[in-house]
Amino acid sequence: MKKYMTKKIVIIGMVAVLASFLIYGVVSEKAKFSPVGYNLKMDFSGEEVPTFMADVQERLDKEMITNMNYHTNTTLVIKRANKVFPIIEPILAKYGVPDDFKYLAVIESSLVNAVSPAGARGVWQFMPATAKEKGMEVSDEVDERYHLEKSTEAACKYLLVAKEKFGSWTLAAASYNGGMNGISKKMEEQQVDNYYDLLLTEETSRYVFRILALKEIMKNSDKYGFRIPNEALYYNIPTRKLVIDSSITDLAKFAKSQGVNYKILKIHNPWLRDKKLTNTSGKKYEIEIPTSGYNKQ
Repeated sequence: MKKYMTKKIVIIGMVAVLASFLIYGVVSEKAKFSPVGYNLKMDFSGEEVPTFMADVQERLDKEMITNMNYHTNTTLVIKRANKVFPIIEPILAKYGVPDDFKYLAVIESSLVNAVSPAGARGVWQFMPATAKEKGMEVSDEVDERYHLEKSTEAACKYLLVAKEKFGSWTLAAASYNGGMNGISKKMEEQQVDNYYDLLLTEETSRYVFRILALKEIMKNSDKYGFRIPNEALYYNIPTRKLVIDSSITDLAKFAKSQGVNYKILKIHNPWLRDKKLTNTSGKKYEIEIPTSGYNKQ
């Protein structure tokens, strides 16, 4: 009898342990994979997203789930946006380009001066030839693809031409990835006239949906679990602009003469790509010098 009771107690104990494990497992999995609802009524630059189409809804869902769970990058772009968007937004408005296009910059570069394997550079990821076509200087010493204001203006010029060509901001956005000629060719081959009816390469097919997902998550970051206090966001610090129309033989010495060092000069002027600035033509360059943020407390 005693032996029977001992065996019964052992069995009950094992069942309890197993049950607690299963309960914990269910709770953990539910907490980890619980879907977060989002409104399927979305638009890009005022153009409605046809989420009634099965493939459109699935493609959007893929990008929402991916970016909701890509915590490192999504957290960083939210923090960076507080610093970068105030520079981009008024330029988009000046050119009449919808504000939603700032999220195109997010998916292009995560709002940093990225370098792609193909050679595209900067927040807006321009290739050298396209950058020069849009009026940016690209050389060993100066590369204005790294100049946020000038590259944003160049992006606006491209997008306005694309909008004029396609009559749609959504197609204009897609062409930023697939090229105007590439999108036009696919439209002609497939005899359709909008992005959501086109069969495109995987990257271009995902492109607008990635923009939509980041727009939704970044505009409603608390809802999606990205609760970042204001003090944790990145901020622009005050600078003064110094106009230079001659050569600078040593940027490190120049930086010291302005009360900063070489590192700080390059952080605030990433378009300066060498240790010197050769300027025999008298071209005017604006160099930003921080006025606070680096001084001793």
